[in-house]
Amino acid sequence: MSLEKLKLSKPLNAAMLELGFLTPKEIQSKTISRILGGQDVVAVAPLGAGKTTAYVLATLMKLKYAFEEAPRALILVPDTEHMEEVLNQFNLLNRNKTMRILGIDHNDTIANQMNLITDGVDIIVAVPDRARALYLKLALNTNKIQLFIIDDAQLMIKKGLQLPITELANSAYKSQHLLFTEVLHDKIEKMMAPFMKMPAIIEIDELEESTTEIQEMLLYKLPDFKNKLYFLAYLLSDDEVFDKVLVFVENRLTAQKVYKALMVKDNGEVAIYNPLFADDFGFSDVEEFKQDESCRILIVASERLDTLDCDGIPFVIHLEVPEQLNIFTDRVLKKDEQESNFITLATDIELATVKRIEQALGKKMVVLDLPENFTLKDGSNKNKRKDNEEPIEAQSDIQAKKAKNTKTYNYSAGQKAKMTFKNKKG
Repeated sequence: MSLEKLKLSKPLNAAMLELGFLTPKEIQSKTISRILGGQDVVAVAPLGAGKTTAYVLATLMKLKYAFEEAPRALILVPDTEHMEEVLNQFNLLNRNKTMRILGIDHNDTIANQMNLITDGVDIIVAVPDRARALYLKLALNTNKIQLFIIDDAQLMIKKGLQLPITELANSAYKSQHLLFTEVLHDKIEKMMAPFMKMPAIIEIDELEESTTEIQEMLLYKLPDFKNKLYFLAYLLSDDEVFDKVLVFVENRLTAQKVYKALMVKDNGEVAIYNPLFADDFGFSDVEEFKQDESCRILIVASERLDTLDCDGIPFVIHLEVPEQLNIFTDRVLKKDEQESNFITLATDIELATVKRIEQALGKKMVVLDLPENFTLKDGSNKNKRKDNEEPIEAQSDIQAKKAKNTKTYNYSAGQKAKMTFKNKKG
């Protein structure tokens, strides 16, 4: 597909060609025509897919000329770094030098920013809380806004910026609303519900071509850390399936917390890797854990951890999604014929990192529903028990089905555990 299909103006087409863009990205070809047609759009695509260029091109096409005193486009970004990236993209593509574009962040005074807006501006690229402050001071007039754009919505949610975004979006009620994000989840949908008018949802998956064999990756979505810990205990209460497990967390304090939550019986089933306290049962060598027949769960902190050999462990659970992608990708690569199940427990905020992991590995995680007999701590999940069913016992602690795990650990048992798990997960 050539750039001509985007029906860009001659100056924009020339600018794209000069920058080396001979063909549009998929997200651009699928969103720009809808934006120019006036439709609200939610665009979901990974990092580097061309989302910023898509809405910059659409904004310049839609506004065309500078003639109003009040801004006609408001673009909200998570922070100064993103603001500068967007301004740079406008600078590269905008040949209409009369178009007035202003960046608003916390690195200037409100008084000076009020003066700059009063002087006249067509496009504002701003962080939400500062834009809201200017709106409340009556400096930012949202009545003339034609395009209201939210970029990197997943980061906005992570930073807790929903309130200023929603307030500004509702004030620009005459505008067309566009939202760009790496992942779409419940918190984003809740934020955009009051102001998005039957948006077109366009989702692009761009996975790298996988050149290596990867272990099976499974994903459970949970609302918060408390419920992740509760669900972890629920899973691990089945000692026949989860007979040898590594549980990864981000730091040693969290590892200590998880260890204390799971280790209710001092029977040697649960251990911690390099424990903070001498009284806690643990290992300094993962090979010792593999050979210990009575210990089946090892809690490991990724903090200051170079590598850890996961080979031969039937189940590897990430209670927290590592921010550094290489930490996860190195663990999940299949190094021999032994197979493991990599289970990730992720909140909405962590799903963007999950998407990046999938993009890097060239393979998607298999999303599993929560078991029907499992109820979240706040009771909000749809897996409610029927009135005539017995309530499940609270399993915030591991309830050992046997006094001691007497299984002889055999690395080839990984496949058997995997098959058993698959049969039970429905």
